[in-house]
Amino acid sequence: MDVPEAPSEGVARSAGMMSVAVMFSRITGLLREQVIAWKFGTGLEAEAYRLGFMLPNLTRDLFAEGALSSAFVPTFTEYLTVKGKAEAARLANLVATAVILLVGLICILGWWFAPELVGLFAAGFRRTPGKHELAVHLTRIMFPFLLLVALAAQAMGILNACNQFGVPALASSLFNVISVGAGLVLGFWMGPSLGLMPIEGMAWGVLLGGAGQLLWQVPSLLQKGFAFRPAWDTAHPGLRQIFRMMGPAILGSAAVNINLAVNTNFASMVMDPQAGSNGPVNWLNYAFRFIHLPIGVFGVAVASATVPSITRSLASGNLEEFRRTLSRSLGVVLLMSLPSAIGLYALGKDVVRVVYQHGKFTAYDTQQTAYAMSWYAIGLVGYAGVKVLTPAFYALKDSRTPMLLSFGSIVVNYAAAWAMMRFTRLGHAGLALTASVVATFSFGGLLWLLRQRVGNLHGRELASTTGRALLAALGMGAALTLLVRGLERMLGNSLGASALRTAVCIPAGALVFYCVCRALHVAELPLAVSGLLAPLQRWVPGLRGRVV
Repeated sequence: MDVPEAPSEGVARSAGMMSVAVMFSRITGLLREQVIAWKFGTGLEAEAYRLGFMLPNLTRDLFAEGALSSAFVPTFTEYLTVKGKAEAARLANLVATAVILLVGLICILGWWFAPELVGLFAAGFRRTPGKHELAVHLTRIMFPFLLLVALAAQAMGILNACNQFGVPALASSLFNVISVGAGLVLGFWMGPSLGLMPIEGMAWGVLLGGAGQLLWQVPSLLQKGFAFRPAWDTAHPGLRQIFRMMGPAILGSAAVNINLAVNTNFASMVMDPQAGSNGPVNWLNYAFRFIHLPIGVFGVAVASATVPSITRSLASGNLEEFRRTLSRSLGVVLLMSLPSAIGLYALGKDVVRVVYQHGKFTAYDTQQTAYAMSWYAIGLVGYAGVKVLTPAFYALKDSRTPMLLSFGSIVVNYAAAWAMMRFTRLGHAGLALTASVVATFSFGGLLWLLRQRVGNLHGRELASTTGRALLAALGMGAALTLLVRGLERMLGNSLGASALRTAVCIPAGALVFYCVCRALHVAELPLAVSGLLAPLQRWVPGLRGRVV
């Protein structure tokens, strides 16, 4: 007779499956950034494109993957669990109809007010002739991406609630592949005959990628029995609950966007001695791409797998199961984030050189990007932890607490950014440190407030896991530092040498961390390994039930 799987083990296995898909998404995202760096470097066109893509992307976080997902997934899961599939399908149709109408209107407003948005987020662009105007033009091309990705985010929420994680997680990979492929075709091959500049072709590629991201999930939705049919009922209790939760969530996300606007504005005004004003905005974005990888693979994947599980626990009135599942999930995230942060710090320059230093991306760009990444790495644990804790409040039907803490982060962010620019010589890297300070502040605040709300989160076990994982990560960092220095003396600092060092050091560091964790008897290690092995266990029967 099969033994029922504990919720935390089910979360780990689901997160493991999703982590592979998210990792693939983040890697293809890095490849997309690599193409931009290769073709456009960090010059005027690259920074205008970066801002043009950032504006609908920020609004996506505000209305789609942020507020909508946080409010929709717990409510939809509750309807699916308690009221059945028919009622859940009706709720999904009501939400999709509202998204098309409301987000469509936002896209029109974004197109109309693009000059004002570019001026708000990057006032320094006006210093360079043509830079502001190009950013406005690219923003207008890419703003409809918001509607496509909002619908894709809802589709992802439906599939996650049905315990299907791989297909929606791979949707982002499809976006990256299509946006790059279509962008290169439209910009460099067909561009001259269509009258498009290369950077315009890349912008149109973003729209085609967004359409692919949505359409990829449609067959799975149909297979699960969820076909879109327009519906409208403003009195529907589920729709009203989602809108009630979305209000504070939007305000909370607005705080995040305000922080980014402040930091981007500061970055657009940084005058680098060698690159001038063309560089700092891109250096920060290229650096954060590397931080984005572990945030997605560990933070987002675990959070996406955890939310349906803890929502079902609350729906059945089992608060202890909620606390245990959340604590174990958070332990796994901390266990994986700590070595990632130290590894990025130790291998930063080599990794950036291998990925980006091609074409128009220079050695100086590598140096400045790696410099920013080292400061971003400090906040990695905070970034990943917030991804797990914030949805827990929404599962508790409390969207007000994350909103209030987000507004507190505005004060912390502005004070830290101003101090970095005023009192230090860190330049753009100071803004990376500011982001890390804010992420750590948000994580600590959410953890403390959640503990006040639900009581004990098995804090002693969590502290034990964190302390031992930190010791193991520091040991790994020391070993990596010695290994990197030894290989530098042997191989030098060419591109090939950096590639070889990266290929050797990443698995070596992972092995050292794993061995030290085993020696220290880290409690969450078997759960994390089980999650990482889940994709292999699905296809290799001999691995099922085995933990290394």
